This record gives sequence, structure tokens and C-alpha cells, in this order.
Amino acid sequence: MEITGRITKDATIYKVNKDKEVVNFSIAINDTYKPKNSDKAKEIVTYIDCSYWLNAKIAEWLKKGALVQVTGRIGLNVYSSSDGKALGSLTFHTNNIKILAFAKKAEQTPTEIIPQSTEGVKQETADDLPF
Repeated sequence: MEITGRITKDATIYKVNKDKEVVNFSIAINDTYKPKNSDKAKEIVTYIDCSYWLNAKIAEWLKKGALVQVTGRIGLNVYSSSDGKALGSLTFHTNNIKILAFAKKAEQTPTEIIPQSTEGVKQETADDLPF
């Protein structure tokens, strides 16, 4: 099975046992459809949790906003909650990741420089502004 979507948050690496690592990430798939007897299109978003066991180094490239195409299989996790309810979740076990578009780098905002002392520093009022 093959799916394409955008990564919703930076990938995380978890250690399993002593020597095994898994990369976990989630992707969002946007889809639109037009309901019967309606003029407006509806947009739905499906979130899919993914795991990748082959190479943990890829996690540094799997950043929020990156567009990826993943190939793999769906796995079902069944468990009981603390109150005894049977619950389940789906995980996409990825065996191939293709990065179609890298995430944009975060805008670097300049750090604000605050003077240590205000002595000798002229404080401008709104009337003194040059514009």
C-alpha cells in the first residue's frame, strides 16, 4: 500500500530493547469530495500514525510540513484501557520513505537586544518619531 501526505510534527525515535530503534511520525492526508445534492465541496483530513524500523537516521529529515510518500502495510494494535474497554488503533508499518518536498526552515527571528543600563540612553516618545 502506498500513501502520500504531510508530516504533522517532527519524527521521534524510540529505543526498543537495547539495539533496536523505531522512528514514529504521523502524516495528514487531505481529501475533498462533493456530497450528493450539494454544491459545496467538503474537505476531510485523515491522520495516519507511521512507524519505520529500518534506519533511525532518516528521522532528522522527517520534519513537520515535509511531503512524503510512504509504502508499507497497515497493522492493528488492540489493547484494554484502564477501565477495561477494548480499544484499537491503526499503524502504518513503513518499509520505504520517499521525501517529495522538504519542510520549510523555521523563520529565524532576530533576538531582541536589551541594553544593560538605561543611563545615557535617550527615550523617544511618540512625538519624536521620524515618520
